[in-house]
Amino acid sequence: MIDLSTTYMGLKLKNPIVPSASPLSASLDNIKRFEDSGAAAVTMYSLFEEQIELEAESLAYFLERGTYSYAEALTYFPPLSEYRREPDEYVEHIHKAKQAVDIPIIASLNGITPGGWTGYAKRFEEAGADAVELNVYFIPTNPHWMSYDVEDLYFKLLKNVKQHVSIPVAMKLSPYFSSMPHVASTLDAEGADALVLFNRFYQPDVDIDKLEVTPNLQLSSPVEMRLPMRWIAILYGRVRCSMALTSGIHSAEDVIKAVMVGADVANICSVLLKQGIGIIPDLLKGVTSWMEEHEYESVEQMKGSMSHKSSTEPAAFERANYMKVLHSYR
Repeated sequence: MIDLSTTYMGLKLKNPIVPSASPLSASLDNIKRFEDSGAAAVTMYSLFEEQIELEAESLAYFLERGTYSYAEALTYFPPLSEYRREPDEYVEHIHKAKQAVDIPIIASLNGITPGGWTGYAKRFEEAGADAVELNVYFIPTNPHWMSYDVEDLYFKLLKNVKQHVSIPVAMKLSPYFSSMPHVASTLDAEGADALVLFNRFYQPDVDIDKLEVTPNLQLSSPVEMRLPMRWIAILYGRVRCSMALTSGIHSAEDVIKAVMVGADVANICSVLLKQGIGIIPDLLKGVTSWMEEHEYESVEQMKGSMSHKSSTEPAAFERANYMKVLHSYR
């Protein structure tokens, strides 16, 4: 009997497949379908810092001050009515989800500033959330900020939230640090229960007719998992906390790769949006079949077997891969 179970942030999961934050989790019916389809846990869609600030009316005041100064002022943030849920409704949604399913519910906070908003993590815990994921979507544009200023922002956010909750806290990171091992090891030392690699920065486009900067959503492709796969392989065995691979997981083979480089869970999103929640049983079946064929008895046995630490050719994750790729093209 193949054992697909894994441990993520101290949570015992029946398998490594966890839907990541997406609009799908805004529906209680979808959360039930996730469980029925075999998902091991669900990461809720994000509650944004801007939503909390808008509810407090402080940010709303400053956004509206210049409304009539120039035409674009109202377009910086979407109207409050366009957000999927208010903060209080988000907390209630977590409560209802916990009553409806038995799998762990991971709440998600998206923001960049330490302060009162992180107190919402405590409300998530009180509503029954099993863990909270901090999605720090931050673009450093201030030329006076040094790399350590950016890193310190992440460290302070983690400390602030850890002070408010006793449930596990995951940090969802971008790949754009000057030294990923330093950031990862520091977050690990500061108490992060998991690192989620990597956040996808959705790049804006330019409408040359309307002369506007426009949002542009592109779902992930399988090739995008190579970046987080590489870094999880490098970090495996160097950090004590759990790791989740997110971005580009579209097949059972991708889930297997994620585990073999050292991920405890494989976060899926784009494949769900493209093919529907019903793809989850197919992914699980594919993973099980591959493990049987290759005589693996458990996910734990497979985990980290292709990491930097375990590889017979660790340089393959470093410059050697770069050189081989360039010379392999004909």
